Amino acid sequence: MTDIATATQDANASRKAEGGDFFRFHQQHAHLRSVFGDDWFALKAEAFARFFGTPTFLIGQTVVVALWIICNATGIVKFDIYPFILLNLAFSLQSAYAAPLILLAQTRQADRDKCQAEADARHREDLAQASDARQVVAAQQTAMLVEMVEQNTQLTETVKALTERVAALTAEVHNQLMPKAN
Repeated sequence: MTDIATATQDANASRKAEGGDFFRFHQQHAHLRSVFGDDWFALKAEAFARFFGTPTFLIGQTVVVALWIICNATGIVKFDIYPFILLNLAFSLQSAYAAPLILLAQTRQADRDKCQAEADARHREDLAQASDARQVVAAQQTAMLVEMVEQNTQLTETVKALTERVAALTAEVHNQLMPKAN
């Protein structure tokens, strides 16, 4: 029983020492900063790069391009005629800024994923160690239970033998004290 109490106390002490919360394995990575920093520009650039892949952006860009082409092709306005050179320039400018911003967001996400993977690996290792400790305690308890069952069996056999001996002695005393009625 003391092994169980000791194991529980050790687990509680280690949990408290490491922060005592669910994310205690992530705390060791809290000091890490992103490669590009966590300043205003990096955060906004990442948010903008994430916005590039949303349906809102894709639908909005499709609507703007469709209106651009319709207005210039039908002659409603004539600031960019048929080969749509200005539209191509706008797309080139957009891709010139989008590619580095997307790479920035991917790099920052890769850094977060790496830290998360390291914390998860440590957590899995700690769980495996705790499981091993529980298996050792369970094996010890099982051995103790088997020993107790064996002792109980021996006691039961001893009680049976003593009961039979008492019965035999009682019968012998009874036969000596009571004359046989013939």
